[in-house]
Amino acid sequence: MKAMMVVGTTSHAGKSLLVTAICRILSRRGWRVSPFKGQNMALNAYVTSSGGEIGHAQAVQAWAAGIMPLVEMNPILLKPQGDMTSQVILKGKPVGRVNAAEYYEQYFDQGWQTIEESIKRLSEEYDLLVCEGAGSPAEINLKHRDLTNMRVAKHLNAPTLLVVDIDRGGAFAHIVGTLELLDPDERDLIKGIVINKFRGQRSLLQPGIDWLQERTGIPVVGVIPWLDQAFPAEDSLSLLEPRASNSNSAINIAVIRLPRISNFTDFDPLEAESSVSVKYITPKPPLGHPDAVIIPGSKTTIADLIVLHRTGMAEEIQNYVAAGGTVLGICGGYQMLGKILADPEGIEGQEGRYKGLGLLPLKTVIAGQKIARQRVVTSNYPQEGLPVTGYEIHQGRSRLMEEATGTNPLFDDANLGVVDESQSVWGTYLHGIFDNGPWRRAWLNRLRQQRGLKSLPTGVANYREQREMMLDILADMVEPHLNLTPFLPKETA
Repeated sequence: MKAMMVVGTTSHAGKSLLVTAICRILSRRGWRVSPFKGQNMALNAYVTSSGGEIGHAQAVQAWAAGIMPLVEMNPILLKPQGDMTSQVILKGKPVGRVNAAEYYEQYFDQGWQTIEESIKRLSEEYDLLVCEGAGSPAEINLKHRDLTNMRVAKHLNAPTLLVVDIDRGGAFAHIVGTLELLDPDERDLIKGIVINKFRGQRSLLQPGIDWLQERTGIPVVGVIPWLDQAFPAEDSLSLLEPRASNSNSAINIAVIRLPRISNFTDFDPLEAESSVSVKYITPKPPLGHPDAVIIPGSKTTIADLIVLHRTGMAEEIQNYVAAGGTVLGICGGYQMLGKILADPEGIEGQEGRYKGLGLLPLKTVIAGQKIARQRVVTSNYPQEGLPVTGYEIHQGRSRLMEEATGTNPLFDDANLGVVDESQSVWGTYLHGIFDNGPWRRAWLNRLRQQRGLKSLPTGVANYREQREMMLDILADMVEPHLNLTPFLPKETA
């Protein structure tokens, strides 16, 4: 299997973005390429056409390569649950919940076998595998159990790029230190260094590059400028960083940054709307007066619901709705909007029966069997007859209570969500709902009408078309600053 590898000196060095760019660059050159990340720890997940879960970043990388996402592109997905345990997803399907020690004991050998099988499957379909590592390959306390960095590179004999984030400072120390901690056979695979997120004049950096190349004997094959390109992050760390807001925004939307927030990639299309400002807020009062509040998905819904009650944010949201505010809950957020959440088997770790926000006449029971599937439905609200695509990932089963009144199905499948009669409280299990351009604009127009603003045109393309343009822009911005020749087979490089 022909492959190249991208590892980073630290987490958040830019590995995912670089792999995304490389996939688009090589795809445009005519290569049949596939992304690959053996093991990923993330709460941003995507459901493939086969109904399997993978990291959302690998789905974006697949789209960058011009192919459909497959579970083999991310054969191991770990979804942290906030209690020092993670749900283990192998080839798209949940197989257990373990802590770190248990994972190493129970799943290491099986995990590596799954990685080998996935690589073999991808090698039968694609010319080149663009592999991504995780964290740092030089964590000496973890190297013996590392499934996704240099173990993969050595298995594939893959020439490897080492990426460093210079914006954080200490870049040269990070590079030299990482190389010093690699085993000789691992270090031999590092064929190039990429300095990422560079701001300033290249000429001022050149003396450092010259020293680095002389010191390590490894060429610097790329200096990538700071990019404002917004693509899904692997985890919620990016939510802690300052986010640029739209200066001419007319609509302000607050997203509750739950402690165990998941699938916040749902809101990328909203952030791409020039007239919308999306702000992530911690679950503590005061809520303020946004035009809408969104309660996002959560890996452990009940634990995050308890946080809302304990901090007083639950009461803030209830008072906000009573005063005429608009609230939308997605997946776990939808479940929280109901009256009762029950976990009789303690599947989420919080056995018992809990009081929801009481904004919808809904009861949810956490079940052992997870639902994960793509969906195509037709909307009833805010505009009838709109085609809507998305995907479900949830273990809860929600139903309207016997005394339920004043709600209507959001889609032609009533199990996917409801809206109250005033269209103030919305709830859905459908991830990716805002990817649907006409539906997104229709929902935003209701907020605009409340503000006395002119409606936006609803005849717009879905977000995937905008994403394609963004992927091309990303490749255009990276390609002039990156020499991929040392990483491609010599006969075609």
